[in-house]
Amino acid sequence: MKKPIGIFDSGFGGLTVLSRVAKLLPNEDIIYFGDTAHVPYGSKSKEVVTKFSVAIAKFLSEKKVKLIVVACNTASAFALSRLKNKFKVPVLGVIFPGAKEALKSSKKKRIAVIGTEGTIKSSSYTKAIISLDNQAVVYAKACPLFVPLVEEGWINHRVTKDVAKEYLTPLVRKGIDTLVLGCTHYPLIKKVIKNLINGNITLIDSAEATAKDVLNTLKKLKLQEKAKSDGRHSFYVSDSPEKFKFYAKRFLGYNINNVKKITLD
Repeated sequence: MKKPIGIFDSGFGGLTVLSRVAKLLPNEDIIYFGDTAHVPYGSKSKEVVTKFSVAIAKFLSEKKVKLIVVACNTASAFALSRLKNKFKVPVLGVIFPGAKEALKSSKKKRIAVIGTEGTIKSSSYTKAIISLDNQAVVYAKACPLFVPLVEEGWINHRVTKDVAKEYLTPLVRKGIDTLVLGCTHYPLIKKVIKNLINGNITLIDSAEATAKDVLNTLKKLKLQEKAKSDGRHSFYVSDSPEKFKFYAKRFLGYNINNVKKITLD
């Protein structure tokens, strides 16, 4: 019997992680949980985010998942250590994979990280990067308007371009050579960001880095699915399945129908 991978996020952004994991591991079953009743996490306290994260991880554990991916940067920043201590299954976040990928790409060790207020205030990316290389210089900036702009569908809108210019110009002036997209919504506006930064700056998509980490972890623990059949994807939310379906198409590029609403303990 196949054991699925569990992935959760505060809402829709983690679907970028699901998309990358599914591409890399097409045979794996995946259960995705979007905490749409409590989105966004980026402006909430550590205690509240940790409480929600524990409840979701408990739900996924009851679904017999073999690995849990915290596909939310804020939850990774606030709750990852608690989840690792509390649950027997391996738990991965999105921050360390992104930090490792950033250092691998950076030649000048001048790295910028953009994310939600919660992620940036936690200094998790900065701490992760410095712990791996104490010679690195890290600039972190909260970009709170990006998430609502993405969810509004303003992917190539002039307003999004203007906001991105305000956020990113000071970072470019710092002489960075690597920029970490520290929020799973941000890959959707990757083109806008690329057009604003010079070609010498490498963009790090933490969703892609996390998918590689999932693959390596499953291989290491000998948990990789051997069956050649296509994996099945199941979706659960804490509120409004119809709204989730609408946004899911924007993030995944295709329609999904199997979305169930559940109430967490």
